[in-house]
Amino acid sequence: MANLKEVRNRIASVQSTQQITKAMKMVSAAKLKRATNAIVQLRPYATKLKEILGNLSASLEGSSSPFIQERVPNKVLIVAVSSNRGLAGAFNMNVIKTVNNLIAEKYSEQYKNGNVSIVAIGKKTQDFYEKRNYNVIGNNNEVYAALTFENVTKITDAIMDGFIKGDFDKVELVYNRFKNAAVQILTTEQLLPLPKAESAADVKTSNVDYILEPSKEEIVAQLIPKSIKTQLYKAVLDSHASEHGARMTSMDKATENAGDLLKALKLSYNQARQAAITTELTEIVSGAAALNG
Repeated sequence: MANLKEVRNRIASVQSTQQITKAMKMVSAAKLKRATNAIVQLRPYATKLKEILGNLSASLEGSSSPFIQERVPNKVLIVAVSSNRGLAGAFNMNVIKTVNNLIAEKYSEQYKNGNVSIVAIGKKTQDFYEKRNYNVIGNNNEVYAALTFENVTKITDAIMDGFIKGDFDKVELVYNRFKNAAVQILTTEQLLPLPKAESAADVKTSNVDYILEPSKEEIVAQLIPKSIKTQLYKAVLDSHASEHGARMTSMDKATENAGDLLKALKLSYNQARQAAITTELTEIVSGAAALNG
């Protein structure tokens, strides 16, 4: 059985860790509130923009926009959205696993030919794929320092410019979609080319007689880039809220585990203390008996 000093040191260590996890849980809870407000406010706008674009583009026989032109996906870009920090459970590793599975199941030939590139938003995915010699484009780790539409748009502009130049033929987006503090849904979406309306029935149900100025074609040409930028911004906000939810849940569980461990250590300490007292009493009694004998 461990001596009393070792057990006391372990108790002090676990108590210190428990205080840290409690503090981290409270910080994540405060940040989660702000992040949740941001994504909840953006979702109706993004949904309505997608609906309007679907209605307009479905009524056009064709469009000259390069962002909706389907190509053979010889060159693929995957945008992996993670976080800059850990201690969030499996949050970051789930994104990495999803990207790896996407490459293995869908783009294995492109990967063998060296035609799979990664845009990492978050230090965890950036470091992971750089260490494994993937073609990682740019460094976007500072975007979380000032998470605004303008800063995320810089990333989107670079992706759209590369798509137009033919640097890649398809862009996939992998991120955690926020549901609540305990649930984050791993999501894979096609960013480019812009997916077409799911079905004609969906378009008819939401079809509205709009009065358009200057023309339907020009409006669609302006809405398509805005929709792409909004989609990536929404994904980053979703991931940001999911990160704080995952970290809050993880730190809450760590605090509970520390409490359970403290109970076990205190029981062990009392047992060791009782054993030490019993040994001392036995020695005293034995000594006294020897003197009287």
